[in-house]
Amino acid sequence: MQDFYGWRARIGLIYPSSSTVMEPELYAMAPEGVSIHTARQDIGVIDVGGLKGWTGEATVEHCTRQLATAPLHSIILGGTSASFIEGKGWDEGLCRRMEEVSGGIPATTATTAATAALKALGAKKVSFVTAYIDEVNQRGQAFLEAHGFEITNSDGMGITVDPEISAVTGEEAYGFARRHASAEADTLFISCTGLRTVGFIEALEQDLGMPVVTSNQASFWHALRLAGVSAPVAGFGRLFDLDP
Repeated sequence: MQDFYGWRARIGLIYPSSSTVMEPELYAMAPEGVSIHTARQDIGVIDVGGLKGWTGEATVEHCTRQLATAPLHSIILGGTSASFIEGKGWDEGLCRRMEEVSGGIPATTATTAATAALKALGAKKVSFVTAYIDEVNQRGQAFLEAHGFEITNSDGMGITVDPEISAVTGEEAYGFARRHASAEADTLFISCTGLRTVGFIEALEQDLGMPVVTSNQASFWHALRLAGVSAPVAGFGRLFDLDP
């Protein structure tokens, strides 16, 4: 009998209540014995004000306390733009806030994970492709530049309504990413946990000839490592080929 109930690791996720993409993508990547457990909270409009509001105590501490009532091994804050919106160090502060109220369960954010993934892949010149509007993209670019990456381009879909992001098909997301990936870059970062991306990462890497990092892929990669799981994960890009 196979046991699917988190005997290897149970990963918590804080996620916008209107989003429908991240959970199925995490399960698609999950090795046997890894389970995902979600707390959800309304996010509102995907602009600077809405993202700042979502990272308040009513979401971060409240949802973390809920999740920590379960025996979890790591927790993800599943909002990329929400975790870079206040600049360098903001994501690290969110992780500390989560760990303080969880009793020390290791925490990451989609931004923390993506930054770690880009560094692990040796990225220097990053093509930044997103679902966001320009004012959010500008903050994301500034965050990445503060971490030492050269951003070759910053292109977003201009979406501010969360369910509309989830409704973008994988084919549409693939096409947008391929059209806007800069030939000057050595790595492509597709930012937004609401975009469907994990199904085409390997194909896009083949087409572009460069590593591809996505918010959900990086979040799960980082959460697995925080949970002490080093099982192989095939089919979701070069990131998972790196040594644990």
